[in-house]
Amino acid sequence: MEKLSLQDPRWQPPFCPNHKCRYHQHFQGPWPFKKQGFYRRSQAPRTVQRFQCKHCKRSFSVQTFSQSYWQKRPDLDRMIFLKICGGMAARQIARDLEVAPSTVDRHIERLGRHCLLFHRNLMQDYQLQGDLVIDGFETFELSQYFPFHHNLAVEAETGFFLSFTDSELRRKGRMREDQKSRRGELEAQWGRPDPKAVEKGVRELLEDVLAGESRVVIRSDDHRAYPRAMWGISCSIEHQVTSSKDYRDRHNALWEINLLDLLLRHSNANHRRETLAWSKRRQNSSLRLAILLVWRNYLKKRWEKGKRETPAMLKGLCKRPLKREEILTERLFPKRQKLSPRWEHYYRGSIHTRALGKNREHTLSYAY
Repeated sequence: MEKLSLQDPRWQPPFCPNHKCRYHQHFQGPWPFKKQGFYRRSQAPRTVQRFQCKHCKRSFSVQTFSQSYWQKRPDLDRMIFLKICGGMAARQIARDLEVAPSTVDRHIERLGRHCLLFHRNLMQDYQLQGDLVIDGFETFELSQYFPFHHNLAVEAETGFFLSFTDSELRRKGRMREDQKSRRGELEAQWGRPDPKAVEKGVRELLEDVLAGESRVVIRSDDHRAYPRAMWGISCSIEHQVTSSKDYRDRHNALWEINLLDLLLRHSNANHRRETLAWSKRRQNSSLRLAILLVWRNYLKKRWEKGKRETPAMLKGLCKRPLKREEILTERLFPKRQKLSPRWEHYYRGSIHTRALGKNREHTLSYAY
């Protein structure tokens, strides 16, 4: 059956957008709604059809199901999406689009939340293909005294970026005496990161991507926390360790995850070496990573000089590379997507940066 666009006059709402209504999710058959006139607006489409749910009496419109719902500048999302993956920092994007940096920040956060839902929506019936490769991508938030890992999971066979979590770290490596003293002052004020954070973050990652699997081969480097993280996982795991000192070319067993690390450094301004655009919050870094995940899996070719195939095509989730417009058209509702516990925190904005007194969470009821 052909899927109608939101602008088609034959389009009908598939469910009630009120998450408290019984017809929002998990129901069979048609649901009771009626048309309730139109309203006019300055943006295209100028005339928008309104509806009302006969059960909960909530009124809504076609625009309620659009990705640009509640946006003053819906034209910005498509431009910001590729600029983020093209290595531009937020202020550079703001200057290019002639908008305020705070506007760009809000759009990035919203795009990140949408990408979390988009990826999960396509991954509802996924099965792992071949070996799993995991690694920790080290970066920092606010300052170099607050490093953390993005724990990454990639399929070795398809290069498909499956999921990620994060883990706080304690600053390590060579430090001058004044730097050690400053680290001690900050830890006395804000607390010291959990020494088992990497173990817990990787275990949470594996519990998510290995749900329903009976046996898997996991490739990783020789990080000491990884074997402990695999204890208690409800499937048979064969752990293959590759030294992090081995030459990192295509013949390396960790090539796919090493390639993803390179893409993160190259495509995201906040992860470049010696940059002014580092992430001020771990929460926002995770939302940016969600945007890159969707771009990497569904838009970008796996090999620049190879066939026009994306990792999602190799995995069988898509028949062709998707376009921005296809990703940023339909609104996705968080109550209808099953997010992992950690991704639920990302969506709600509840991953806090300990050295910031105020951490804003996403608490909007209508806008998403």
